[in-house]
Amino acid sequence: MRDSIIKAVQEAMEKSKERKFRESVDLAINLKDVDLSIPKNRINEEVILPKGRGKEIKVAVFGSGETALKAKECADLVIPPEEIDKLAENKRHARKIANEYDFFVAEAPLMGNIGKVLGVILGPRGKMPKPIPPGGDPCPMVRNLKKTVRMRSRDKRTFHVAVGTKDMAPEEIATNVEEVIKRLEHKLERGLQNIDTLYIKTTMGPAVKIKLR
Repeated sequence: MRDSIIKAVQEAMEKSKERKFRESVDLAINLKDVDLSIPKNRINEEVILPKGRGKEIKVAVFGSGETALKAKECADLVIPPEEIDKLAENKRHARKIANEYDFFVAEAPLMGNIGKVLGVILGPRGKMPKPIPPGGDPCPMVRNLKKTVRMRSRDKRTFHVAVGTKDMAPEEIATNVEEVIKRLEHKLERGLQNIDTLYIKTTMGPAVKIKLR
């Protein structure tokens, strides 16, 4: 399948006109024979892309002390515990942060309070923090998250996953696509048989079908 993926990526890039911004490359997935009205059948996975996202991904860390010091070396924002309640009081600022940052991680002892005061903002966006083990270094988590994409179908059989940017090599994007398909195949009850079609496209370019079989 790899050759088919590379060919589709190359074709999608060739058919995409030059833009004044760096276009993302997305994988469009169409499922079949999956009842997505049943929540347990829905796809909601995070996939670490081997070749990265190709663009900046922002990660914020809720932490104090040693965790905060370490986080300053790798995270885009460090939020100390005393700021959590202030964010709850300033919903507009809290929503701005929730929209601006892609992922959040937090010291485990802070998770309860974050859920209580910010869960209503972070939860619906699928951005509740991932816990940092006590005494753990947040940087490995942050670095992995900067290469991570969310794959979410909700109740729709068609959904999109970002797999790179147009300035990446087709082979790199193909490697990322393979990783997404592998995770999807593992998640679906009948594997590849539950995938109807796959398309690759740039942000504003035409979709090109990937030959599955």
